[in-house]
Amino acid sequence: MPRILEGMFAGIGLLALFPLFILIAVLVKIHDGGTVFYRATRVGKDGSLFGVLKFRTMVPDAEKLGAAITASRDSRITPVGAFLRKHKLDELPQLINVVKGEMSLVGARPEDPRYVALYNDEQRSILAFRPGITSPASLRYRNEEALLAGPDWHERYIRDVLPQKLDLDLAYLRRRSLAGDIRIILKTLGGILT
Repeated sequence: MPRILEGMFAGIGLLALFPLFILIAVLVKIHDGGTVFYRATRVGKDGSLFGVLKFRTMVPDAEKLGAAITASRDSRITPVGAFLRKHKLDELPQLINVVKGEMSLVGARPEDPRYVALYNDEQRSILAFRPGITSPASLRYRNEEALLAGPDWHERYIRDVLPQKLDLDLAYLRRRSLAGDIRIILKTLGGILT
């Protein structure tokens, strides 16, 4: 999708969703008084680092209390956060990242630098593309946290889940089209609404 169209759609989305942003912000703030947004360092296009925006879904300073990714029944997730995550509403602030040109609407999800450091040469080629809010792997692994249960969840993420996600997204990005991007966006919206 052309960059100008993405920026325009993201801007319209931010305006249309402004009342929902206010409601979510109030709920997050009321729950524990912490910050409304969480900015996570992620790897973007060409390996540049940026701060991906999310509504905060975990207790304050959660990154100091556990792993960079969350597993099933992570005790750091707040009740409000669990609802936001289930419906993917925590990701909405990333429309700001799209407006800023740090992300695309469709592209591989941006990853933590600690996991990008584990990529092989083929997997690193995904960094030639801007990361996105949604992707084929995002749709396939919509309930990723539920898959990451049990004592060896972190090793399974590195060994199985992450490589499969990268393969799916790389295959799509190499043959992507405007029609394909629109299909993925519509499927993502359908998943949020249901």
